[in-house]
Parts: sequence; C-alpha cells; structure tokens
Amino acid sequence: MSKEAFHKETRNMDHAVIRFVGDSGDGMQLTGTQFSTSAALLGNDVATFPNYPSEIRAPQGSLYGVSGFQVNIGSTEISTPGDDLDILVAMNPAGLKTNIKDLKPGQMVIVDEDSFTRSNLQKAKYETNPLTDGSLSNYNVVPVPMTSLTREALKDTGLDSKSMTRSKNMFALGMLYWLFSKDPKYTEEFLKKKFKKKPVVVEANIKALKAGIHFADTLELMPTHYIVTAAKKEKGTYRIIMGNQATAWGFIAAAKKSGLELYLGSYPITPATDILHELAKWRHLGVIAFQAEDEIAGISSAIGASFAGKLAITTTSGPGLALKGEALGLAIMLEIPLVVVNVQRGGPSTGMPTKTEQSDLMQALYGRNGESPAIVIAAKSPADSYDKAYEAAKLTLEHMTPVVLLTDGYIGNGSEPWRIKTLDEMPDISTYRITEYQEDFHPYKRDPKTLARPWAIPGTPGLEHVIGGLEKDKIEGTVSQDPINHEEMVKLRAEKVRKVKDFIPALETEFDQEGDLLVVGWGGTYGSLKTAVKEYKDKNPDKKVGFAHFSYINPLPHGVADTFSKFKNILVAELNNGQFADFLRMNYPEFNYTKYNKIQGLPLGSKELMNKFDEIIK
Repeated sequence: MSKEAFHKETRNMDHAVIRFVGDSGDGMQLTGTQFSTSAALLGNDVATFPNYPSEIRAPQGSLYGVSGFQVNIGSTEISTPGDDLDILVAMNPAGLKTNIKDLKPGQMVIVDEDSFTRSNLQKAKYETNPLTDGSLSNYNVVPVPMTSLTREALKDTGLDSKSMTRSKNMFALGMLYWLFSKDPKYTEEFLKKKFKKKPVVVEANIKALKAGIHFADTLELMPTHYIVTAAKKEKGTYRIIMGNQATAWGFIAAAKKSGLELYLGSYPITPATDILHELAKWRHLGVIAFQAEDEIAGISSAIGASFAGKLAITTTSGPGLALKGEALGLAIMLEIPLVVVNVQRGGPSTGMPTKTEQSDLMQALYGRNGESPAIVIAAKSPADSYDKAYEAAKLTLEHMTPVVLLTDGYIGNGSEPWRIKTLDEMPDISTYRITEYQEDFHPYKRDPKTLARPWAIPGTPGLEHVIGGLEKDKIEGTVSQDPINHEEMVKLRAEKVRKVKDFIPALETEFDQEGDLLVVGWGGTYGSLKTAVKEYKDKNPDKKVGFAHFSYINPLPHGVADTFSKFKNILVAELNNGQFADFLRMNYPEFNYTKYNKIQGLPLGSKELMNKFDEIIK
C-alpha cells in the first residue's frame, strides 16, 4: 500500500470513547479537556469523566497515582462518558495496566514507549514489557517515543529537558487531533491566552502539538482518520460547561432574578471547591464569597447572611455536610432561606475524595437531630446543575425553608455542551422579604398556600422578633416550651416541606409507559441509565421497558404510585448500597423493588445494566 493510500482511508463513527491516562503530572486533565472542548466547538455532542488520584501528587509511576480523563464525542445525543474504549492513550506502564481492560479488542492503544523503563515497569507490577511480550496481541498497539520526539521538536526553544518533557501531553493531543480530523486552532488560542506572560511556553506547547499532528500523519501504524460528524442540537449559543461551574452560575442567575445579593459562606473541600473558586470571580455582579475557617463557620455565616436578607448558600461534600448538620437544623428551626450544596464523594470519613458516589442521600434527608425536614433535590448532569441550582434558590426563597442540593463528583467535575440561557427564559422568583413596617406583622403568621412565614429584615422598625434555636410560638415567634405548641410546630415544618409537592413537576416516564420493567434512578445516574435503557430497547424491541428518574427527593413528586403500578418489575439503580430504594420502600411499601448498586467510585456502565435488565425480565 502506498503512503498516499494511508491518508485517504477514513472511518465514520457515530460516537467515539477516548481515554487519556498517565501520572498526575502528565497533564491528562488538560489534554482531555482540550480535546473535548475542541470537539464540542466543532459541533460534536460531548460527555466527560475526569478521574483523579486521591493524592495531590501521588508517587510517579505508581498504580494508584494514575490520573485519567475520558471523553465520549458523538454525532448523536451523548448522555454518558461511555463504557468500553475506542482509543486509549497511555503515557506510562501504570496507566496502561490499570486501563487496558476497558479497551475494546482490536482497538487502538497509543503509548509513550519512552516511559516503559525497567523502573516504571516494576512500579506497575509488570514482570515483562507488555509492548514486546505479546500480551497485547488483542489490541492495535501504537508505540510512540513521545518524550524523545517532544524534546527533539523543542530543542531550539531554550527550555531545559524537564520543561520540554512537560509538553509531551500536547504531542499526544496533536496525534489525537489528526486521528479524529480535528482542527487544533482552539487549543492554540487557549495556550496563547493561558501562557500569555510566558511566550516561550506558548511556543513550546504549540510546537509539540504540531509535531504530534505531523508524526501521526506520517506514521503508517495510524492509517485511518476517524470522522465523527456534528450533532444536531436545539438552536442557540452553546458552550462547554463543568457541573460545578454551572452550579455557581445557576445561583448567580437566581440572585439576579430575585433581586437579591448572593452570599456564599464555604470551606474548601474536594470535589466542591470549584464552586467557591467560580463564585469568587463574580464580585462585580454583587456576589459575596467568604472562605471560612471551617465548615461550621461557613454555614453559620450563611445563616447570618440569610437573616440579613441575602440569598445565602454554602457548599461542601459529605464529611462537610456532617459538620454542618447542627447549623442546618438551626436554619430549619428559624425557617429562613438557605441552600446547602453537597457534591457527593466516596465515604465514609475521608473515603475516596476524588471519586464519585451517591452515598449521602440518607444524610441529606435525616442527618440532623430532632424532626428537621429539609427540601432535597438532585442535579442529573453537569448542564442540569445550572437549572437545579436556580430551582434550589427558587424553592428556598418561595417556601422559607432550607434546601439541600445534591450533585456528585462525576457531575461536578464532568462537562458537556450547555445552551446558554437568558434570564428571561428562567422562571420568576418571588420572596416573602419585607423591609417596611406592616401593622399586622407576626413573625410566624403563615401563607396558607405554602405555610411560609414572613422574611423580616433586621433593623426595620416594627418588625423586631426573636431569633434562635429554641422552639418558637406558632404565631409570635417568642420562645415557647409548651408541649402542644411544639408538636404543632413540628408538624407545620414537615407539612411545609410536603406542600412543595404541589410546586414541582409530576414524575414522568421515558420510553414505555407500562410493561415489563421500570428502571428507576436519581441524580447523576441519569445519563447512564437512559443510555442503557435506550440500547436495551434497540436490541430488544419486544420488551416493554420504562425509565423514571427523580430530581426531587423530598418531597417525592406526584404520580409515583401511579407510575410504579404500571410495571411488573421495578429496578432501582444507584451509586450506593441502596439508599433510595429503601427510601421508596418507606414511602411506597406496596411495591417490590430490586436493587442494583455500585460503590466503586465509577459511573454505572451500560453493559452491566443491560445484563441486569435481562436477568429481571427473564
């Protein structure tokens, strides 16, 4: 075959799953982010899954120090970062060993053969070199001396050897751009902006990027271009957005729509810290971002801000939510607006701080002393985090009780295209905020429709009232130890949360509306479950399978019992040990639930889910 023939070969794909892996210092997150951003800007639908080691700088070459970034690009709707890989890029032996099992047989693995030294092979527990011992015969292995080729390309830049080596991730990215026929212009623009004060670094990275493209173009081991055409989308202006960023923006939009200042009181914690970082950038929009000395101070300052009339939020992950529990109970007792965002991670205790999980559901529902119900909602995707943050703010302001917004590490760190929304597109937000004297003012006189109490701003003459954690009189708000009053107040606070059911959408079912199996999920499992049900129905058109996903947990929406009654089997799939299934059983004991649980720090996969569907239906 002639050289020209290699360059004429193309292969069309409706989607492709690519994973970049290497040491945490190899720049895999940047590489994956740039590839997915370029794909999105060129019209592909995109879903990503960054996977970090728990250590900030894990031992180089170690198996547990591998950092990865997976991206699924498609010409059709993409709801998940994908299961089996079409392309694996491994920058060292440890990355190869921990990820090769996920590569489809016969598919391509690109490796930096310079990193396959005796020392690195030993760290990865390889007894022999997998590039030469035949153990990878099921795959199309493309060994590339990336380190040495990068240094050769940059030898005239004046950089030292270590600095030149840092650019090898751009060499790998260039190869992928050639492989998938992607224009590198967006990455070149990014590099010029990011390193504008270091022109030699800009020059080096762009040179490495172009060297990777040129090398792939001349390498006969890579004879095929992959073509993933642009996806059809709703008209609008799009940008790629991460879940934590979308969450921050949703709160900013809610503050603007409600006419309130936004206050964030938080303490940094993985994987929620980026919300704090993002909101700190927007002081010119009236955002007040306070980095507190600990979790308790973060939520306590937010309670003070809420009492003073701000839209107040606090952000955290599971261990931080535990520390905030007492103060959250105080906010419930005070009946003031407050949103607590919990970006869930693996637990208990420190657990797996960089891995995703859904194990804080029961904590969000019940992790406080006394009878202290809060509204609990959950985002289902990175882009949906914008809508759910806005919705959380709307609910807390319109019902005068705290809201817990659950996302998770997969949603918070993942990204996807998001159609930019104007404020005019978002629903109106009303408040019970009063700043002028009212003759009939009583601090706990309630709106009969919502049971919300007035939000009287301190310092307003005639609106003085008692505040604190002791039980209140049901009308005047003065301290009351009367047993009958206490019982009535407990029931009023619970009923106020239950009434939210009338202000949220009823449960909807996708795919079949009745039949053999209803697949149930909540929060960040949405994309995985929807993809699995779609693929299963495509392969089994005679099976009647529906999909019901919950974004509203407390209260549960209208229509649950009616929906469940139309299916023979109910499968509840979640990234914990069955917490939502148990919660459904508490509320709807008349139905039988089958659990499917995964607690590995990884999203649900389509194959494992479809196998479970088959098992239940058969």
